[in-house]
Formats: sequence, C-alpha cells, structure tokens
Amino acid sequence: MRNIRVVLDTNVLISALHFGGNPYKILVLAIRENVDMYISPFILGELELVLREKFLWSSTNIQKAISKLRNISILVAPNQRIDVIRGKDSDNRILECALEAKADYLISGDTKHILPLGQYKGVKILSPSEFLKQHLVV
Repeated sequence: MRNIRVVLDTNVLISALHFGGNPYKILVLAIRENVDMYISPFILGELELVLREKFLWSSTNIQKAISKLRNISILVAPNQRIDVIRGKDSDNRILECALEAKADYLISGDTKHILPLGQYKGVKILSPSEFLKQHLVV
C-alpha cells in the first residue's frame, strides 16, 4: 500500500517550524515516512521570504530549515498554471504543486481562499487538525 501524498501550504510549514502543534505533527509523519510530503520551488521561496521578513529568522536558520524540508520532501516543479483562486494568485501556486504531486491532500490553514474549496480535481483540502483526525498515527 502506498503512502498518503500530502502538500503542506506555506502557512502550515511556517506554523510547524515556528510554533509546533498540529502542523509539526504532520512534519513528524513525513520524517517517519508515514506520509509522502511534496514541495515546490515556489513554496520553498515563499517560506524563506516569510521566515526572513515576518519572523526575522537568520539566513543560517532559514537554510537549515529548508535543507531539512528538502530531505523529507519530494520536490516537484509544476508545469501547468491554474487560475482558480482570484483573491490571492500565490495560492494557485500551492494548488499547482498539489496537482503535480498527485497529492491526496492539500493541508492548509487558509480559511479565506484555500480551505473553502474543500477539494480540487481529486485533491482533498483539509486543515491540519482535520487531517490528523482522519490519519492520526503519531
């Protein structure tokens, strides 16, 4: 049986790295190889920008975090552009990653743009707590 495929929205990665909690538990699942986590260059770039500008992380700490994420993730480069979310175009890049990865789940904390979709082209969209309720093995 294949592992569950997930894409974590940038906001979930930020929460996991900076605050812990349920988003961190999902990273632990990826580390333990109970789930396959996919990531894109866009997500890594957005993550780096937010950690530096909003949370004032040092370049060294950002590079360590990104290196660890790359080690536990499968990097995909989406080759299709979508324009589903009108209010925040960058969220379309997150959906593109999920489609390219053939993800089972896109895990997001974005209650305004992403979570309201519920699913998109077979990718279920859940909050971290909803995902863990359905797949808790930690």
